[in-house]
Amino acid sequence: MPTAAPTKPEPTVSTTVGGADTGEAVGRFWLVFMRARLAVAIVLLALQLFVVALGSTTSGLSLLLCALHLVAATATRLASSPDQVRLPRRWPWLTTVGVDLAVFASLQSLQTGGLNYTLLFALPVLMAAVLGPQRRALATAACVTLFLLADAGWAAWIAQDDAAPRFFQTAITGTAFFLVALLAHQLSVRLAREEALAQSSQMAARTQALVNELVIESMGDGVLVVNEHGQVLTGNPAARHMLGGESGDAPASFLMASIPHNQPLSDLVQATFAQRGPQLAEIQLEPTRELRRRLRVRSRLTPHDTREADPQALCVLFLEDLHELEARVRTEKLAGMGRMSVAVAHEIRNPLAAISQANALLLEDLRDPQHLRLAEMVATHTQRLNRVVDDVLNVARVPGQPAAVDASPIVLDAAVNAVLGEWCQQHGCSIRVQWHPGCGDARTRFDPEHLRRVLVNLLDNANRYASKADGAVRVSTQTEATGWLRLSVWSDGIPLEHSVRRHLFEPFFSSESRSSGMGLYLCRELCARYRAQLNYQRSERGSQSGNDFFLRLPLVLADSTP
Repeated sequence: MPTAAPTKPEPTVSTTVGGADTGEAVGRFWLVFMRARLAVAIVLLALQLFVVALGSTTSGLSLLLCALHLVAATATRLASSPDQVRLPRRWPWLTTVGVDLAVFASLQSLQTGGLNYTLLFALPVLMAAVLGPQRRALATAACVTLFLLADAGWAAWIAQDDAAPRFFQTAITGTAFFLVALLAHQLSVRLAREEALAQSSQMAARTQALVNELVIESMGDGVLVVNEHGQVLTGNPAARHMLGGESGDAPASFLMASIPHNQPLSDLVQATFAQRGPQLAEIQLEPTRELRRRLRVRSRLTPHDTREADPQALCVLFLEDLHELEARVRTEKLAGMGRMSVAVAHEIRNPLAAISQANALLLEDLRDPQHLRLAEMVATHTQRLNRVVDDVLNVARVPGQPAAVDASPIVLDAAVNAVLGEWCQQHGCSIRVQWHPGCGDARTRFDPEHLRRVLVNLLDNANRYASKADGAVRVSTQTEATGWLRLSVWSDGIPLEHSVRRHLFEPFFSSESRSSGMGLYLCRELCARYRAQLNYQRSERGSQSGNDFFLRLPLVLADSTP
């Protein structure tokens, strides 16, 4: 026997498309139909009252049916929820479609005075088609058609006239109800799915926008969005910092022409809009004479129709700090050299040991005072080189391994005074450098040679960037109430740029191409060996501001033992 072909499952209104439930759309359809039922019930009752007021003959039963229909429609609207139609087989069809069919059929049967209620059956047919499965919509249309055919047959039997026109009209009306049920159901399903797809796309776009915003906000490079009038619509924190001045970062939205030092950037934006193409340039912004920023700027226009000018096109600027970019490149180059320094330090130790031993043998046989003095100089500098090698190896020690503090306590002011006198004599700038001791006989635990290296490095940096005025460099010490000693090297140089300050104590970072970028890093490492702290701040001396590199060294009490 032939097997029956499998039937295609009926589409339901409640589906899931892209994670969104189409029942949300059906819920809105439910509310619309509930309002429509109330409106129809109110109109029917008003018409019945109007007929009674005119004194026309009408059935009291029709008036009662309209009143009961209004009560039922109101009760259903208040008692039911749109969530009930999420599952098509559970929505209250008896109290909605069933009540409407019964009331409209009764009114049609009791019609008097030529009144016809046939068009009212369109409401339950549409409601079943939109809110329920297709089978229920066709069943509702079939019920309406069968009733209309039965009503036409009863009227023809009572009137005893030609029934053909009446049956023909009923057949056309029933066919129309079937078509309405089919089309309304298909349209409602399609509309619900399209709305679900739109909601899913909107959710994906909102998520993507949030991710893009987070990425742009955390970027190290600057991003600006500018319109054709030079109005900055938005910018990430890095861009606002690059365009800001001494008073702080630029605002998130501003007119670019309102800040004079941003004129080169404004010209680039105008060129981008004028040529309708991307631009690349290196520009320099000078908020003040002391504050300069070199930027590499790339501009792009948002997509637009190239066949005509688009007034809504936006210019996106990508800003790179060239100083920081060059520092990163230089760091990568010098990082390899830094890894080689440990191996080189080990290799240097052997010839230094041989030189030291040979010099010791020479000292045993030398008698000439001049020769002895030369041999002692060789011994002194050999020992210094050995200590430099040890320092390099200590910098490369395993992270987290503490360095031993084996130095004896020293009087800080006396040690600084000795190093400062030697340095000033070598550089011939005793007037330009001022010394303000303030620790007295306070002592700290620090190797004198290491202290000399740290202080000489700070003095060299201050001498390089300070002015030529008297007192341009000031060295001072003081005792803090928290049990620390403070050694400060202050100079009246220009403020350090933000990018320089951020990497100031990192290895292989320098603001000059000639420098290896190891000086301040080695100084901080040496200070860490003695639990001292090396930091930088912008501070004032009198009415003049300058760069202040300061050490905080632990105070050693007079009766403490090494």
